[in-house]
Amino acid sequence: MAFDIARTRAAYPALTEGFVHFDGAGGTQTAAGVIDAVTDAMRAAVGNRNAAFTPGRRSLELVAQARSAVADLLGAQPDGVVLGPSATALTYTLARTLGATWRPGDEVVVSRLDHDANVRPWVQAAEAAGATVRWAEVDRDTGELPTGQYADLVGERTRLVAVTAGSNAIGTVPDVPAIAKIAHSVGALVCVDGVHSVPHGPTDLASLGADVLVTSAYKWSGPHLAAMVAEPDRWAGLRPAKLVPSSDAVPDRFEYGTPSFPLLAGVTAAVNHLATLDPTATGDRRARLRAGLAAAQAHEEALLDRLLSGLAERPAVTVYGSPARRCPTVSFRVAGRSPLEVQRALGDAGFCLSSGDYYAYEYFRTMGLRDSGGAVRASIYHYNTVEEVDRLLAELDVVAAATGTMAR
Repeated sequence: MAFDIARTRAAYPALTEGFVHFDGAGGTQTAAGVIDAVTDAMRAAVGNRNAAFTPGRRSLELVAQARSAVADLLGAQPDGVVLGPSATALTYTLARTLGATWRPGDEVVVSRLDHDANVRPWVQAAEAAGATVRWAEVDRDTGELPTGQYADLVGERTRLVAVTAGSNAIGTVPDVPAIAKIAHSVGALVCVDGVHSVPHGPTDLASLGADVLVTSAYKWSGPHLAAMVAEPDRWAGLRPAKLVPSSDAVPDRFEYGTPSFPLLAGVTAAVNHLATLDPTATGDRRARLRAGLAAAQAHEEALLDRLLSGLAERPAVTVYGSPARRCPTVSFRVAGRSPLEVQRALGDAGFCLSSGDYYAYEYFRTMGLRDSGGAVRASIYHYNTVEEVDRLLAELDVVAAATGTMAR
């Protein structure tokens, strides 16, 4: 069955404003059901978590529902879902907790492909512990993260390997299961940044080989909250710094302060929305999520192929990376124009895209592009259309015309 793009777009009220959103990697628009769920939760009487009265029980239920929803999205267990304000904040919590157990001579492995949120917390925790940081390098030409290098990087003193499941800069999808197998052969933990990968296809914690997986709801139609998932037994062995009277249970002890209960309602609604992307899907929510995200992935990949083919036909445009597997994300430059100039010109024409390094700090340093403005990023989401891709390509011709270089 063809992906019903009209039905899909109708679920996003913001799309009626007419902007063309190729900025999903920075945050997607919000589904109507999410907006309604957040509003309903704010209208209702909700107290802090407490089983003694109804508003308190409502908040307990909102937390439990959000954990269950995220678990279904990622193939995890609800008791292994840690909720928090952002992927960065959650990764720092984990890095400080694990770093407290590291000793001089221990090693951590990070990559030049990752968003800095899956790099700097580990680098800083290693520095505080006197541990050694080892770097997995990205292939400058292809944008791949070669798996073979991990056999040399990982050793008996490796305590953790941090790697992305999808580059937020150029879309590269590394072979995370193979990397995880190398790490696990020496007993190292594997922390996977799934912020950019989870919105673009079915995800399974065990299949990835991830000991910990991090994701952000606002990258998949939801509110600004994040989750960090692992097997409950994994959390049971870790002792984060916490307030004395706060819960010592798993996963609660990794969560600081009172959560935003209305936004947790939005997380559940976002997962429920993703489970409707394929209206023919049946089964439990996990099965419907896998079917819906697979259908959305096929739609996005077709748009990505069209975009890449169009960019390749434009001599003024340089695309960075050509990985064999990629999320629907492309970084490029237009000759004679800075990335910021291109972003602003496209913005004036109603297109929403990013420019700069998008926190992919190490990648753009490796490419020698960071100090000159990084690149322009077009990131496709399942509400984008063929017509929008074609409009973007046509508008790039207008931008390139100022340099005297048009499409072939």
